[in-house]
Amino acid sequence: MTRCERQEPLSSNPAQAGPPRGPAAERPRGPGPERPYGPGPERLARGRVAERRDGLGSGLGSLGRPNSIVRQFNFWDDRYEGRRLFAELLGTFFLVLVAAGGGMVNARFGGHAVPAAARVVAPALMVMAIILFMGTVSGAHLNPVVSAAFALRGDFPWKRVPAYVVAQFAGGVLATLLLWALIGRHGSAGLTLPGPGIPVPVAMVWELVLTTGLVSVILGTSSGAQQVGAFAAIAVGSYIALAGLWGAPVSGASMNPARSLGPALVLGDWHAWWAYLVGPAAGAALAVCIAQILRGPGGGMHGRQAAQGTIGLQWRPGDRDRRAAAPPAGQPPVTQPQAPPTAGPQAARPPAAGPTEEVAGPAHG
Repeated sequence: MTRCERQEPLSSNPAQAGPPRGPAAERPRGPGPERPYGPGPERLARGRVAERRDGLGSGLGSLGRPNSIVRQFNFWDDRYEGRRLFAELLGTFFLVLVAAGGGMVNARFGGHAVPAAARVVAPALMVMAIILFMGTVSGAHLNPVVSAAFALRGDFPWKRVPAYVVAQFAGGVLATLLLWALIGRHGSAGLTLPGPGIPVPVAMVWELVLTTGLVSVILGTSSGAQQVGAFAAIAVGSYIALAGLWGAPVSGASMNPARSLGPALVLGDWHAWWAYLVGPAAGAALAVCIAQILRGPGGGMHGRQAAQGTIGLQWRPGDRDRRAAAPPAGQPPVTQPQAPPTAGPQAARPPAAGPTEEVAGPAHG
């Protein structure tokens, strides 16, 4: 008996295995006297290795395949962490560029170039755009308290929060430096400050209330019970715009420590800084408690995907897609199943021509 005759298919799925060939066809395939426990562990192990190698055990496969539990949540894969951190830095950069730049541009050109309503609506529109164009990469937190809220909710691992926070603050600092380099330091130079005559504790409580609503909207639209996909960007952006329209004169309606403390870090001006750290942090914690009351613990699979992004789960490079679609090396392409050949003289007899063959034949002789 040669080695080729003894070889069995690698796949652990009996539906994908072809009919046995050679003397191996005489051996029983199921449990019996010779194989009391079905397929041996070596064969199952080889099947798992083959499926991992060919990408058949990815998260898009069924749960019945080996290794599907490991590969199903690819947004846990640390190989994509650099992309996620870059997305958080870039997104927070654009957010602070608009939020801080509106006031600076308005002060630079006389105080009437950018109306007050536009200054509070522009950051909301930017957040909507960022969520839509790269929310699936990093979750588009753009806010340290949002990252902490997802972690408290159990939808985001705590070990990744510090790197997210650093990337968000770096984006705020870079946006402030670019604004200073392009138009100079004008007005409050990007700082978030309480309104005229507003004590710092009042501004802190104001930020707490506004942030509670913001994080509640974020957690609610990303949960398994009320997840609305990309349209969550509309809900989040709408809340930011509405909160800014009536809350900005009191505290600036920052709701984001990276937006407020990034410019303060560059300026070295720490006036009322604690109100824009304590208020949003307490508001995010309160929003997590509200989500616990409304929907119970955790946001489900949709909540984890919204918090961590789906890169690696619903997105793959093109060459990887082609490799996954191609049949494994050494195996013929998958065709329609055929009945096994019949043993005996009947197998050598050609099929008789019937009406179907006559109709299907060529029309010309």
